[in-house]
Amino acid sequence: MCGISGIINRKNIQAEKDEIVKINDLISHRGPDDEGFFFGETFAFGHRRLAILDLSSDGHQPMSYLNEKYTITYNGEVYNYLEIKEELIEDGYIFMSNTDTEVILASYDRWGEKCVNKFNGMWAFSIYDKEKNILFCSRDRFGIKPFYYTESDNKFIFGSEIKQLLGFDKDVLVNRKILVDYLLYSLEEHTNETFFKNIYKLEQSHNLIYDLSKNTFKIYKYYDLEIDDELASLSEEESIIMLKDRLESAIDLRLRSDVKVGTCLSGGLDSSSIAAIASKKYFAETNKRFIAIHAKSIESKTDESHFAREVAQHCNLNLIEVEPQLEDITNNIEEVIYTQEEPFGGPSIFMQYFVMKKARENGCIVMLDGQGGDETLFGYEKYFAFYFASLIAKFKFIKYWKTIKNLQLFKVSKKYILRDSIIILFRNQLSFLEDLVRKKRTFIKLKSHRKSLNYIYSFKDFKNFQKRELKTSCLPHLLRYEDKNSMRHSVETRLPFIDYKFAQSAVSMNDELKFKNGYLKYLLRKVVSPILPKSIVWRTNKFGFEAPTDMWIASYKDVMISKIQKSKILKNTVEISDEMFNNKKLLWKMYNIAIWEKVYGVKFEA
Repeated sequence: MCGISGIINRKNIQAEKDEIVKINDLISHRGPDDEGFFFGETFAFGHRRLAILDLSSDGHQPMSYLNEKYTITYNGEVYNYLEIKEELIEDGYIFMSNTDTEVILASYDRWGEKCVNKFNGMWAFSIYDKEKNILFCSRDRFGIKPFYYTESDNKFIFGSEIKQLLGFDKDVLVNRKILVDYLLYSLEEHTNETFFKNIYKLEQSHNLIYDLSKNTFKIYKYYDLEIDDELASLSEEESIIMLKDRLESAIDLRLRSDVKVGTCLSGGLDSSSIAAIASKKYFAETNKRFIAIHAKSIESKTDESHFAREVAQHCNLNLIEVEPQLEDITNNIEEVIYTQEEPFGGPSIFMQYFVMKKARENGCIVMLDGQGGDETLFGYEKYFAFYFASLIAKFKFIKYWKTIKNLQLFKVSKKYILRDSIIILFRNQLSFLEDLVRKKRTFIKLKSHRKSLNYIYSFKDFKNFQKRELKTSCLPHLLRYEDKNSMRHSVETRLPFIDYKFAQSAVSMNDELKFKNGYLKYLLRKVVSPILPKSIVWRTNKFGFEAPTDMWIASYKDVMISKIQKSKILKNTVEISDEMFNNKKLLWKMYNIAIWEKVYGVKFEA
């Protein structure tokens, strides 16, 4: 787990050493253990190392292979590297280290660009292929690890963070299209564009091939999550056994480490499931209690520390709690916004930030976390409406009424679900919905491009909706929060629920089993019911490292309004009114933009 940097000079002269060193230094937090550089004829690689596997100098990067036939700068972990290594040894390959980095290089030599199909893990890398005179760049299937790039002044620059790319243009400009998507629809990470104009990200499941001879590049997709129809025909018992198998395998792979491993624990079903399975395996191997870190909210209605303690006691975990006060949030606003690099959804991100900080303080360099469980296993209450819309579309009215009668509700009502089911089915056909949105959003000065977002809001069936949640509308921004917060503290997080084999199996399974007897994530509840307390397995109130948002806004509202009113970007984007300040979500978004504008010196281009 590391940070990467790259500069290609299109003037066919060597990239400047000062430039690659400068952008590499900006991500020192991603790799405090080592740094390295490699210079080609017209390009340079930089690397910052966070040592996880093979802590010796053999893991130094950029790493070359076969007498510098290939050179890589790489960020991530290929968890199944041992299995791939055995296969390569049988083919005659010789290894000089115990790193997964060397396995990637040998895999590229053996299978070429298709090597990424062999990997189970998370990655963003660039391999210099000397014979072909290309850079082979890749990002993992779900985009856990970031890869940003830009083109400026006859240069192509890439890196693990946006801040590395900002110094190459005269001005730092806001991307108005993405800004409007965020303000109107709370969208982030839904395209390859960022909040910064002319800075892009290589999308998940994509490779980028840069031809150094022609100074051109192409991008193509190498993976799509395919639905396995056979899994949908499994019985409940068979589904539970398979899901348990896949989850335990995913956790097994993610416990491979030469440094201390711990886990995040909110007390919710996902994090508790991972903690219960991982702690048992960890204790069997090390005879030590597994560390779990919990963020306790000082606001009683968002505090779930009692659930975390119950899990810790039941699973013999070493529970460490962090309890941020309101002033901790206030004092770290600019730091967290600098860390995240782009505006984000709400103050709960601060809680995750403090968890990662506490992990580092306690020597946990690797942390497991539960991102992806909701998207793969039907975990959000908003999914009720999409599921029922699919039943209505198939004229399964009897099943609809039987199912809705048994709903285990917490935040939404049956009336709300019915209303949204109808909207989901007909929003593409009913023009009045577009008018409704437009009337409600008249505060935006810039033109909205709602029709261009139809690919996000159109609904075909529940399987396609789940795939979209994983690829576009939900998971990507959660992965961004996770990566930025953890790596700011030199911590690697690993996410068993988006092991690609687990995710593909979970999405493929019978939807009626994921949502049975009125319970979200029914199958997962059945998988972990033997190893967790009933109060955790069957709880319906969902939080997840929730910040004391209402308390903080109440105490800080005047300052937020003052910052908003001073923002030049917002003055050019929004018709600001006092009424808007009573909408907490909108208030936060505007405040976030104002601070982001200040931290990164972002300008509005007329």
